[in-house]
Order: sequence, then structure tokens, then C-alpha cells
Amino acid sequence: MGTLNMLGLAKRVGARFLLTSTSEVYGDPLEHPQKETYWGNVNPIGERSCYDEGKRTAETLAMDYHRGAGVEVRIARIFNTYGPRMCLDDGRVVSNFVAQTIRKHPMTVYGDGKQTRSFQYVSDLVDGLVALMENDHVGPFNLGNPGEFTMLELAEVVKEVIDPSATIEFKPNTADDPHKRKPDISKAKELLNWEPKISLRDGLPRMVSDFRNRILNEDEGKGL
Repeated sequence: MGTLNMLGLAKRVGARFLLTSTSEVYGDPLEHPQKETYWGNVNPIGERSCYDEGKRTAETLAMDYHRGAGVEVRIARIFNTYGPRMCLDDGRVVSNFVAQTIRKHPMTVYGDGKQTRSFQYVSDLVDGLVALMENDHVGPFNLGNPGEFTMLELAEVVKEVIDPSATIEFKPNTADDPHKRKPDISKAKELLNWEPKISLRDGLPRMVSDFRNRILNEDEGKGL
């Protein structure tokens, strides 16, 4: 509904409209890595479907307003992104692992930890969004870092950066959790002249220092 309202506003005032969609439109993909031409493999009635299908519907609305009403739209499909100033307990895997390790809690891994994700640093994403908005191509464009890590590999990087003695706690996997996630960014490279510059091992310490400061301040406020 928010997308629909903003598309109506963009139509009225002649604005260019940016839709920040998601790699979740690909669902649990049968194609790897995922290109923008892939239509996805989504469970329409699953526990995650309100998010997956909500974003797919938002892309549909954007394209309908573009084709039917001449609204200038730009569609970005954002893959996992991390960086400073994220919510400490937002449930995303990088912030989960970092916050848990700083607090001396075990890192929670769901399932066997062999599912993969690709992690881009926030400044790379911002550069990509700016390039998209300043370009003449509608999209959709995958904006993500093609570096692919299993959850166990991510946990090892977090241990290297924060605490080599950190431990892992395994829990049952969540419903419809995608097994693999990796963007094909050929289209963004060619048409936007964009690709990420910051690797996970370079970006993670920047996030960790921010999280460590905020968690320590939080603990001091509680008298810990």
C-alpha cells in the first residue's frame, strides 16, 4: 500500500521513483547465481510469503505505473547488506552474529549452516542506488556482493574479527529458508558501471567497532 501511495504521488508531481526491492523475489532459487531475468521460485502461502510476494507485487505496481502512466521508476533488488548503525537486534544474520559474539553469547545457526548468502557493505549499496537513480535504465538491477559464504563460513569470519573462542549454537531451520543466494551483477556492471568494492573481511571490522561501542554503552546504562 505504501508503494501504491508513493507511485500515485510520483505520478502527480512528475518524480522519479526508486523501489528498493529484494533478492527475496527469487525465493529459494533453482538458478545460481541469480540473474534479473530469473522469475524466481517462491512459495505463495509460506511463512515468508508476505515479504517475498509483497516485494514482487511492489515491482508489478512500479512497472504498471511506468508502462501505463509514464512514471519514471527505478527498481533495485538488494541482496544482504550490513554496516554500522544497524539495529543491534534486527534479526539479520550479520548483526545477530556480531551482537551475540560481542555479548559473549553463542552464535545462532539455523539448520546445518550450509545455506549461503552474499554480503555487501552499506556504502557499496548506496553507490549502486545513486548510480541507478542517475541512469536512464529502469531495471530491475541486482545490487549485491557476489562473494558467497555459508553461514558457518560467516561465523568463522566473525570469530576472526571479534573473538576466536566464540561458539556456535545450532537450532532448527526456519520455514522456506533459501538454500543459496548469490547475485549475478553483470547487468549493473555493464549499464550502471557499478560493482562493490569492499569485501566482507574489510567491511566487517567497521561494523564491529560501531556495535561494540553501542553494546558497551548499553551495558553501562544497565549498570553491567
